[in-house]
Amino acid sequence: MVEMNNEDSEIEPSDSDESNNEIIKEEISIQFHLYIIIFFIIYYISWVIPGFIFWLYFLFPFRIYFLENLRFISIFTDFQSLITLLFMPLVIIMSYLLHLFLVGLITKFIWGITERISPSKSGIIPRNIRSRAANYYHLRGFMVKYGKNTFIKGIFPWLSNWFFNFVGSNKIGKNTTLEEAVGMDKFIDIGENCYIGVNTNLASHLIQGIFGNISYFEIKVGNNVTTAAFCNVGPGSEVFDDTYLLPLASTPKHSVLKGKKSVYFGIPMRRIFRKKIMEYLSVRPEDLERNANIEGYKDKKLLKELKKKESIVTEKTDIIPKKTTTIGDLQEEKISTDPLTKDDLMIDFTTSSAIGRVNIKFLIVYLPIFWISGLIVTILWYWYSEDLVSGNSFLFKLQFFLFFPIVLFGLSYIFAIGCIFFSKLLLLLVNLIHKPITGIFKAEIGNTDYEFWMLRTEIKKIGLWLMRSSPFPWTDVIIFKLFGVNMDTSSHLSDTWCDAEFIKFGRKNLIGQGATIMSSMVVGKYLLIQDVIFDDYVMVGGHAIIAPGTIIGKESVIGAISSTTYNQVLDPGWVYFGFPAIKLKENKYAEERRDIIVKRQVDEAKKYTTTHEVNIDKDKRDLIKTEKEMKES
Repeated sequence: MVEMNNEDSEIEPSDSDESNNEIIKEEISIQFHLYIIIFFIIYYISWVIPGFIFWLYFLFPFRIYFLENLRFISIFTDFQSLITLLFMPLVIIMSYLLHLFLVGLITKFIWGITERISPSKSGIIPRNIRSRAANYYHLRGFMVKYGKNTFIKGIFPWLSNWFFNFVGSNKIGKNTTLEEAVGMDKFIDIGENCYIGVNTNLASHLIQGIFGNISYFEIKVGNNVTTAAFCNVGPGSEVFDDTYLLPLASTPKHSVLKGKKSVYFGIPMRRIFRKKIMEYLSVRPEDLERNANIEGYKDKKLLKELKKKESIVTEKTDIIPKKTTTIGDLQEEKISTDPLTKDDLMIDFTTSSAIGRVNIKFLIVYLPIFWISGLIVTILWYWYSEDLVSGNSFLFKLQFFLFFPIVLFGLSYIFAIGCIFFSKLLLLLVNLIHKPITGIFKAEIGNTDYEFWMLRTEIKKIGLWLMRSSPFPWTDVIIFKLFGVNMDTSSHLSDTWCDAEFIKFGRKNLIGQGATIMSSMVVGKYLLIQDVIFDDYVMVGGHAIIAPGTIIGKESVIGAISSTTYNQVLDPGWVYFGFPAIKLKENKYAEERRDIIVKRQVDEAKKYTTTHEVNIDKDKRDLIKTEKEMKES
């Protein structure tokens, strides 16, 4: 996420300080070597031990008493064969649970080491100055993701609470449910009996520009708190007991929600009252009147007024003549792009079309891709395991067990690389037949540009899906480059949905979690394809939407939950926010002081400032000026 409002924009550095001090802009160095080492330690150990147990059971009791039993009927009459068969599912489940436990155990061990070196603590982490605090913040963020995805996307997602509590990244109370979301993996304290809805983001960290700040503050959530889908709670926020958030309710950082059975809604969120809740839920007073179990909502006056309105509407409806339209009266609407204006194309600009509008006949392209890639993996697996059953060498079997997790990981990547390679060959052939172009096209079967766009989308989809599901989040950059996106490895797409053509990234672009970047979309009966261009050091917030034709200037920031419009041009060095995105303030995060935070009392609609220590290494604190020093300069 990035900042969603301008509450702290009123705190600006003095002109004298800006002129007398050079602004530091050091690029953050991502430690890929440490990420890879940590991942393989967690992955290898967590699989080799349960894998060894499973293969022992498979090779000895299961193979001897079940697989080598030549008579089918004796499988169910022989006690040893039957017991061996019945225990196989239990062995698989227990091996998997052991794998989950080891993922948590190893992650906890490495997490503890990083905490001893550089403890997690609330504060602003400067992103324009290289520091140990920033390095370990990124390292812990990567480390916990594999375990989080393993649990939440596994067959026992409710065990994710145990994982977070055991590792120590979060504190989650009893009977609390966390639905799948892109964030919520560290520095969060949630009470008991809470429900956190799908894609709700309790964001303990918030990035403000490539050379700005990382607001890293613990989020505290009380008991009996319910959030609907797509809610956002900023760093340092406190949500007290018995609080209810309606869908898309979003709050900036350091907000306080007092709860007490209050309901909140809006961007930024505010407390709403009974009448607004009734309007939102389309509940009428008479509905509440009929429900004898709901107390405190009986309003005779409102009920009488509602009945009067209903009687008036009924009388007017009776005098309206009924008109019947037959199918023969309907004429097919002609599609023409000539009268389209910019205003026409701004409607429905958030429509994502690369999934729902692809014709099912193009799914046939997967058959040769899967078949050839799977054939390669099958041959390699046979070559590796051909002597497993027949071989008597203990050394060979031990070698097989020890290298099995690595081989399994390697084969999965070989399958993915095979799919990508053959998809690229097919894509080259398709592009030779019909070259991709930008423009406005009829979104109808029979239109060449539309049908080839659907075909290109389908060819690219499988390779992108496989690599985006990889434990290494930066590998999707390589695939985007291969499929035609202009970008280098310095940019990062964090759980981002991104089109794979007519997009150009600059250096060090950072796209937030859950964001959507579209170079193509369908608006009504039209397909729009336009170039999307990011200049250097652009930051896009979580759940933001970038529409086709968008051009974003250098060092600009797009706020979380914002959206650009078709062909929108964003000036360099500005922070944008809203639907559609508009200028909020200049991007001066690297110049502003960092020891001041703005807290917001949501219920009273008040805010106040307070000081907080900057989270940076002791030997670099002289590079950070406090409020007092800035006033003296």
